[in-house]
Amino acid sequence: MSASNVAGSFNVAKFGGTSVANFEAMSRCAAIIENNSNTKLVVSSACSGVTNLLVELANGVQDKARRQELMAQLADIHNAILDQLADPISIEKEVHSILDDIASAAEAASFQTSTKLTDHLVACGELMSTHILAQIISERGTTPAVRFDIRDVMRTNDDFGKAEPQLEDIAALAQEKLIPLCQQQVVVTQGFIGADSEGNTTTLGRGGSDYSAALIAESVQAIGLEIWTDVPGIYTTDPRIAPKASPIPEISFSEASEMANFGAKILHPSTLVPALRHQIPVFVGSSKAPELGGTWIRQEVESSPLFRALALRCNQTMVTLRSANMFHAYGFLAKVFEILAKHKISVDLITTSEISVSLTLDQTDTSGGAPELPEAARLELEELCSVDIEHDLCLVALIGNNMSESKGYAKQVFGTLEDFNLRMICYGASPHNLCFLLNESVSKLAIQKLHQELFE
Repeated sequence: MSASNVAGSFNVAKFGGTSVANFEAMSRCAAIIENNSNTKLVVSSACSGVTNLLVELANGVQDKARRQELMAQLADIHNAILDQLADPISIEKEVHSILDDIASAAEAASFQTSTKLTDHLVACGELMSTHILAQIISERGTTPAVRFDIRDVMRTNDDFGKAEPQLEDIAALAQEKLIPLCQQQVVVTQGFIGADSEGNTTTLGRGGSDYSAALIAESVQAIGLEIWTDVPGIYTTDPRIAPKASPIPEISFSEASEMANFGAKILHPSTLVPALRHQIPVFVGSSKAPELGGTWIRQEVESSPLFRALALRCNQTMVTLRSANMFHAYGFLAKVFEILAKHKISVDLITTSEISVSLTLDQTDTSGGAPELPEAARLELEELCSVDIEHDLCLVALIGNNMSESKGYAKQVFGTLEDFNLRMICYGASPHNLCFLLNESVSKLAIQKLHQELFE
């Protein structure tokens, strides 16, 4: 069978948690789906706030009263939507059955937690929201909709909490099970979750619902991927920091990847990879205000300005290693990275001088705090050199195009920041960014001043 007669000549739309928070929000999603006849596959997150409640239960709540309180909150969020359905009976049964499953899994977690049980629990949010969203779309009468369990297609390994997708299996299963369904009606399925070869539920990690939407779009060879959130596209910087930030109508994959990597909250960094592999254009818009348009992320864009956007990422940890023996010596950096690799420490940025090297630690897990240098790694490094660790730093990244070929831009940037104490300036590894660290207390002011100078 050739790719052309099995590929999906349709659109995939993904809705985040705030977009499916309640009945009104879900109805707005249904209207967006109805407005684009190409949208045949819908990927939904859990209702807003649900995943956090499930994570707390999965971490093991020994206090029975607290467990019941969390269960009541989960029931309230979903019952409030069920109460507004015209025909809630069949869906109510499904949702309440999942709630019962959560209660017994939460009780098990109170005795002993495990990553496998955590994935089983936190996946329940998406399993419930998709039952309800499919029903809301169907009840509106414009578009027939059916719910599909993505665990039948999203095959992963069994690395619970941050499972790796098995691309060939996903593509084959999508051709067999998903594409034929999408040719008949709108299919509503779950983001963030998958299953291993044994059928155990897995998750792709926090931020994984955008990623799984892109994987699904890739597996059905979609013509486009829409990511609907609570912001109307990608801005020149966070409008909460610089109120005059303006929306960017279109941006290249490489610029958007840099923005995501450097902390722009719009997209998860790995989201774009599957779309990039198949050159599927990605649209980012607000489900609260679809009329405001949004941002298209494409392989090729019409304009490539010198300065595109500013991103800010806080909770940075900088480690500076100094050794007089490093002067004119070789092998020092190799030893440093050997130690870091042994302790599974991912390095983000790096700058070196004759006798010292500074690096920032990458945030790879879902805890949300500042990454730490483990004690064992620090002790091993101290046998080699002095180790200095600094916290409360933020990373500012200026995203743009061909900055190295433009005269005078550095003066414009650093002249604007002459009153700030900049640390660890990185430039040259990518034609798309210039970044540096500064103290968290002045980071937002630096963004405001730079935005005013370069974008306003």
